[in-house]
Amino acid sequence: MLLRLAYLAMTNTFALLRLLPMGSREKDIEILALRHQLPVLQRQVGKPGFSTGIRIRRPSVSRGYTGPWPLRGTRA
Repeated sequence: MLLRLAYLAMTNTFALLRLLPMGSREKDIEILALRHQLPVLQRQVGKPGFSTGIRIRRPSVSRGYTGPWPLRGTRA
């Protein structure tokens, strides 16, 4: 955990140091590139699919259901 925190602190520090000498135009270009990259990555990943069992269990868990779950592969 401490190693991860140190890694994140160093990467953020280097990112900040890289942005300091940039002008406004270069920052705007980088922002545009990152805005384009985000939808491209979202299209590649797609939306997560949920199985029937998960669709049954999620609402039950949020409502505090503590009974036995249906066996795997059976229909509710």
